[in-house]
Amino acid sequence: MTRRGLIAPALGALAAACSPLGLLNAVGPRDRGVRRVARSIPYGDHPRQTLDLYAPEGATDLPTVVFFYGGGWDSGSKDLYGWAAQALAAQGFVVALPDYRVVPEVVFPAFVEDAAAATARAAELVADRGGDPSRLGVAGHSAGAHLAMMIALDPRYMRATGKPDLIRAAAGLAGPYEFLPFNVAASINAFGHVDDPLQTQPLTFARPDAPPVWLGHGTADVTVHDEDSILLDTRLRELGVRSELSLYPDLTHEDLIATFSPLFRKKAAVLAEVSDFFHRTLNDA
Repeated sequence: MTRRGLIAPALGALAAACSPLGLLNAVGPRDRGVRRVARSIPYGDHPRQTLDLYAPEGATDLPTVVFFYGGGWDSGSKDLYGWAAQALAAQGFVVALPDYRVVPEVVFPAFVEDAAAATARAAELVADRGGDPSRLGVAGHSAGAHLAMMIALDPRYMRATGKPDLIRAAAGLAGPYEFLPFNVAASINAFGHVDDPLQTQPLTFARPDAPPVWLGHGTADVTVHDEDSILLDTRLRELGVRSELSLYPDLTHEDLIATFSPLFRKKAAVLAEVSDFFHRTLNDA
């Protein structure tokens, strides 16, 4: 590998760490009473196919949530989102935080397959760390919300793991669910090769027997417009699915996940609403 090849990944990691969300992870306040109980457990052979687990101290038989971070399908790291997993765990969950393979090393559907594999692996791990694998939900922000909804709505992905009925609820924050045509670099690079683009869209797989869904979006989001969440919520409701939609006035794309941090939590009750949804649906499961 050339010297340039060594330096570029390091610069990318530094830029990510210095991003607003990376800074929250580095210096932002954290919820107390929660700890990382497992780090970088493999769910595949690739270096990015690992996950961390977070749990409240003394956790026993708690619902499980697998959380996928965003990054345009081409970036991101679980090492930058511990604060978000910790915030969710403090609400009474065992939380799995996976990494997954990204563009350009892979393209669709590899990162969705990783999301399914990570979810199945998390279910195998949580019982020994205070979690209940029979009450498992998936959640994500941005591209991570796309992953969560794809594996919750398109049954092929979880069926391939041998655990087709594992996901009992799904939550998406600022997610892209209907983004055709591919007209920005992130979607072109991740999905532009697909013969049938409809196979990449969560909206395509809305079905009457889908698990309960919660969708949240900021009305000031110019990265992924709130129309995506509105369309998916409308379609699920038409099919009789238990779907809930929360629109947050004046919140941007980054604001939505930033409200998980104690530093910005008063800005909007996103964390409280997501947590309430999972407690209601997973405890009913």
